Amino acid sequence: MLSRVVTATVVGIDGLFVEVEVDVSNGLPNFMIVGLANEEVKESRERVRSALKNSGLEFPAKRIVVNLAPATVRKEGGSFDLPIAVGLAAASGQVNLAADFDYLILGELSLDGSLRSVRGALAMVSGTDQAPVAGVILPHHNAQEASVCTSKPVYGVKTLTDVLAIVSGSAIPSLAQGAAPTPHERPAYDVDFSEVRGQEHAKRAIEVAAAGNHNILMVGPPGSGKTMIARRIPTIVPPMTVAEAIETTKIFSVAGALAADGLLTRRPFRSPHHSISDVALVGGGRIPRPGEVSLAHHGVLFLDEFTEFRRSALEVLRQPLEDRIVTISRAHSSVTYPACFMLVAAMNPCPCGYLNDPKRECRCSVRDIERYRRKISGPLLDRIDIHIEVPPARYSEIVSEDASESSASVGERVARARRLQAERFAGQPAIFTNSEMSSRLTRKFCRLDAPSADLLKVATARLGLSARSYTKVLKVARTIADLEGGEMIEARHVAEAIQYRAHGCT
Repeated sequence: MLSRVVTATVVGIDGLFVEVEVDVSNGLPNFMIVGLANEEVKESRERVRSALKNSGLEFPAKRIVVNLAPATVRKEGGSFDLPIAVGLAAASGQVNLAADFDYLILGELSLDGSLRSVRGALAMVSGTDQAPVAGVILPHHNAQEASVCTSKPVYGVKTLTDVLAIVSGSAIPSLAQGAAPTPHERPAYDVDFSEVRGQEHAKRAIEVAAAGNHNILMVGPPGSGKTMIARRIPTIVPPMTVAEAIETTKIFSVAGALAADGLLTRRPFRSPHHSISDVALVGGGRIPRPGEVSLAHHGVLFLDEFTEFRRSALEVLRQPLEDRIVTISRAHSSVTYPACFMLVAAMNPCPCGYLNDPKRECRCSVRDIERYRRKISGPLLDRIDIHIEVPPARYSEIVSEDASESSASVGERVARARRLQAERFAGQPAIFTNSEMSSRLTRKFCRLDAPSADLLKVATARLGLSARSYTKVLKVARTIADLEGGEMIEARHVAEAIQYRAHGCT
């Protein structure tokens, strides 16, 4: 007897529907899974066998063939356990499966028949609104997560017995009530920019970077406040839109890093240790998984002690910084993960950290300093929009009782600038901030008057700016003008943007 059940798998961060065909026929007892299933899926036979027996059903001692179609797409994960078990129970005649039963079923089985949460539920369910399915049946742990991205009924169940009751029509559980996707308010944070004393130049550069989603490199001695400033960036960026929240939550769901049900409410802030591998940073592995650059999508990737990262790990950042995606190719498939993040890097000016420090002597030789700075390649530095020096804070600034500007105040200016950019790029697909402008859009929206053009011409010659650096100066100048609410880029905007390319390691 043959039965068919619909489930899904994850390709990149999108779901692909899979038809599970189960055929039970006379012959020597055998259980075979075909359809380009990986070892994790093939192991489901033992979980299904034990779950059926412990749920009061029989495991047929017959020839069983499970086909996962389409056969050209590799299947992975434990989410196929539940559809295989339901299909087997129906094919063996133990459950009456209606001919028009068209629910999407996914879930991993425990040996006692209970259900475990699955990875990538949000991605797998997200396409059901456009698909001919009546609803979704999945583990109750994933129910709220799945219900925020579909208008179809979502049933969160705890055991295989509950699922079989739904299939046979004898019991219908309550629907999962996911929070309706709405624009988020600014989240509350435990830190604030008002806690940063002094460093007005650095805070101004961070404001510009946050307003245009520009990459930034901070160079300064230990204890100058680089890390403290970086960790307060999430407090000034606007909250995520619904589309951004859904896309970011998809990535965390696929990576198995979703800590709570429902949509993410805060922009990601990822701060990996400098010992991270290339694969962990950009993604990959035998079975491709998102890396830190994708987990930082629509958020911040903070690389502290920039020069201590492996050279190979840093070099693989070039393509994500330029294209804002990561493409991972394997012999059997190729997947693409989004990686539109704001890179914030911090480093010391030399191995000892005290080069140009007015109070401490640098003991590094010229050769040591050159070798230290060569750890960061020129092409990678060229992709970082803003380079600034963060000098040591003065004692008078540290003990000052004068109130510094709060994150809320800075965040208002950043939000206004982001709104201007949203209006400017309203007709452009997948472009939301100035840093994402193509060459064509840069020429269109970053036109200079004569004084500004002459100033940038002189700076390009004196600083030896590359074509990419020239474009990045224009984009940063556009953001500075947006912070002031100006329509035209003026000479003072260009001057400030130029100084952000004249510091640090450039």
